[in-house]
Amino acid sequence: MHHFDYVNGEMYCEQVPVRRIADAVGTPFYLYSHATLKRHFLAVRDAFPETDKLVCYSAKANTSFALLKLFADLGGGLDIVSGGELYRGLKAGFAPQHIVYSGVGKRPDEINAALETGILQFNVESLQELETVNRCAGQLNKNAPVAIRVNPDVDPHTHPYISTGMKKNKFGISAAEALAAYRHAAQLAHVEVVGIDCHIGSQITEVGPFKDALASLMELIGRLQQDGIAIRNLDIGGGLGITYGRETPPAPGEYAAAIMAAVADSGLRLILEPGRVIVGNAGVLVSRVLYRKRTPEKQFVITDAGMNDLLRPSLYHAYHEIKPVVVDQRPLIVADVVGPICESSDFLATERELPDFSPGELLAVMSAGAYGFAMSSNYCSRVRAAEVMVKGGDFGVIRRRETYADLTALEQLPDFMA
Repeated sequence: MHHFDYVNGEMYCEQVPVRRIADAVGTPFYLYSHATLKRHFLAVRDAFPETDKLVCYSAKANTSFALLKLFADLGGGLDIVSGGELYRGLKAGFAPQHIVYSGVGKRPDEINAALETGILQFNVESLQELETVNRCAGQLNKNAPVAIRVNPDVDPHTHPYISTGMKKNKFGISAAEALAAYRHAAQLAHVEVVGIDCHIGSQITEVGPFKDALASLMELIGRLQQDGIAIRNLDIGGGLGITYGRETPPAPGEYAAAIMAAVADSGLRLILEPGRVIVGNAGVLVSRVLYRKRTPEKQFVITDAGMNDLLRPSLYHAYHEIKPVVVDQRPLIVADVVGPICESSDFLATERELPDFSPGELLAVMSAGAYGFAMSSNYCSRVRAAEVMVKGGDFGVIRRRETYADLTALEQLPDFMA
């Protein structure tokens, strides 16, 4: 559920007309609903009552500071994949002991920063990384809390670019090799084995793959216990999907029931890493129509937002519903919604049945809260969009629109070019 609704034919975010925000801040801009963000976070957390758990929001979905602070204030943890996300998370107020560090390519300096901070655990993805973590911890005279990411070779039935738990993926250590990896980790002088980790993919719309992955993990945990290797934390990753179009993903309660059935009476602490399911439908991208173009073959709606603002349609051929900000009686057309970037892949929708938009009208690209602004860029020297938060009847800019001066602010000429 989200808080983007029509009132008398006009789209509102909570109690604020979207058109009013567009008039105040210009377009394009990302718009987030505070009520939706809070509701979704609590829905995941409260789906696991009377369970030792930690909900670690997956920062990569959207690292906007205001969103991070909201989840930190709600007592959440954070799943990070870079030193930059560690910096943002600490600045937003997350407790270090509520931060887990995932990702296949942690640099030594990033590992050192996390060790100095005192995070909950490293989710280690290769034997070489395990050795690096041990070496870094030894140099700092610390013990590194470690979970090994196990790849259970489960098909999550999602887009291949966001499938992460199959043999061909770069993530984790195979289930067949995991037991030996844990035995090796237990012998390292500066590593403390505290958990096991698994993340099979993103935008998963059925519970079956989660059940299959957990069955593999629980079998491995039993074998580790026989070896005297105690596992305290079970990090089951994230990946629960949302509705972009016609998907019918399981509700948090159904997802939780499947997980609890697999881990009942285990005594393990659950770590959850939801991202998209919390922020995806809590945000939209608002854009203004610049031009209409008709060719003998197609119709185009040309907007001031492009693939640099929202990459998912170009990268994944992802579907985002497109709605008018103001609804009235008009014919429908079939058109491509495209941006101003000089790429044929610059589109927000193709062959889509839409209202017959006119130049100057506003449209909302729905379900853009996850992997929207976070993946945006300055391609074609375009400034990145503003971000706005609504809470009740109030709204405020949480990230100003970049300026042309920002485009060159970090650049400089070397002495030999002066």
